[in-house]
Amino acid sequence: MVVREERSIGQLLKDLRDDTTTLLRQEVELAKAELTEKAARAGRNVGALAVGGAVAFLGAIVLLAFVVTGLTSLFSQFMSPGVAVWLAPLIVGAVLALVGYRMIKKALETLKQERVAPTKTTQSLQENKEWLKAKVQ
Repeated sequence: MVVREERSIGQLLKDLRDDTTTLLRQEVELAKAELTEKAARAGRNVGALAVGGAVAFLGAIVLLAFVVTGLTSLFSQFMSPGVAVWLAPLIVGAVLALVGYRMIKKALETLKQERVAPTKTTQSLQENKEWLKAKVQ
């Protein structure tokens, strides 16, 4: 024989209020933790974006000095030195700009894929809504 504990409507409402309050507090803590984690990941990607830009810039400076001199010398054999002096840096600059653009584009695509919304919390809230419906019925 199962003995059922009879509780008043007031007690049931108090229990429901207490459970709901506890649940909401836990959801807020989950949301905070999830947003902190996502912000840290976004920060790392922004750092990678900055480092990629700096590397591209430094590489451009070194290659500019090396390659421009070599191309100018090579072009001077086939055309006037006046044309070779501006054509070589133009070609090198275009290539370096393309490489840097691709690095920045890749980092931005990674950042765009990062979702800011707390998906775990949203899912948990949906589950809690169903739980609350079941409790009320």
